[in-house]
Amino acid sequence: MNSGTRSLRGGVRVAVLALLWGSTFLWIELALRGLSPLQVTFVRCLLGALVLTVACYASGRRLPRGRTVWRHIVVAAFFCNALPFALFSLGQQTVDSGLAGVLNATTPLWSIALGLALGSERGLRPVRLTGLLLGFAGTILILAPWQSAGATGWGALAILGAAASYAVAFTYMGRTLVRRGTPTISLSAAQLVAASGLTAVALPVGGLESIDPGPIVVVAALVLSVFCTAITFHLTYRIINDEGATNAAVVGYLLPVVSVLLGAVVLGEGLSVRVVLGMAVVLVGVGMSRRKDPTATAARTGEEAEGEGEGEGVADSSAPPEEDTPAQATRRPALENAG
Repeated sequence: MNSGTRSLRGGVRVAVLALLWGSTFLWIELALRGLSPLQVTFVRCLLGALVLTVACYASGRRLPRGRTVWRHIVVAAFFCNALPFALFSLGQQTVDSGLAGVLNATTPLWSIALGLALGSERGLRPVRLTGLLLGFAGTILILAPWQSAGATGWGALAILGAAASYAVAFTYMGRTLVRRGTPTISLSAAQLVAASGLTAVALPVGGLESIDPGPIVVVAALVLSVFCTAITFHLTYRIINDEGATNAAVVGYLLPVVSVLLGAVVLGEGLSVRVVLGMAVVLVGVGMSRRKDPTATAARTGEEAEGEGEGEGVADSSAPPEEDTPAQATRRPALENAG
């Protein structure tokens, strides 16, 4: 597969992920009308785990085995699912859904900071760094903290904590779980199973309140669990596997566009010229931050051609990991830093 086709597939995947992920905040807002924050977290983890587990076994795979991989899965489940899901639900008790999406867009900045600290972003090109910073500037323009004193409350801090937790999780998953020979469908299903267990343990603390399961609440919980948790989480794993943790975090810059628009159209939340301008800046930043290094792309293409000439073809970085042979799984880490 040529680099243009690979880039197109990656872009479509990112767009779908951004649409589903960006609508998460709307469905959380609606689910909170009848469920407590911890109940929303538990329901989306449990139903999401059920959907992915069924998909895993239906595709002929099964959940991972071994204590080492499950230790990594539990850590990832805490930082990528249980903790941020709970923080979002808590934060949205006082923060509008659109603003929640904007605050979550800081995830790429946290991801870059972690990458620089850990040495995984040593070769970050100026154009990509500029794009990330431009995207952050766009989110600040949307947020306009100089106009909204209430946005600095505990709810906003909880959502910022969730964004930072995502960045930690993406980096951890990229370093310990993906490209280790385990299909991503198995990893994503197992991680939501672990997150369900972690959340269940916390239910006695704040999840035993009475519920009000009206039609809107039930629909919101189902959509949140199936589309915005199960499908979105699996797509996130695929992007981390194919393009790296930083590119997965870049999806966060598209969230304000989706969350603010849905909040305005469905929930009647405010939408001003400043917000629209900020979303445009975000989109420009996303485009810049997803640009690949032509030198690295050419080098990877040359390596693939050389490998094919020797009769040892290199695995396509966009191919589903569940189709990898053991030999491909062994060679894949060599391409890990190409994105």
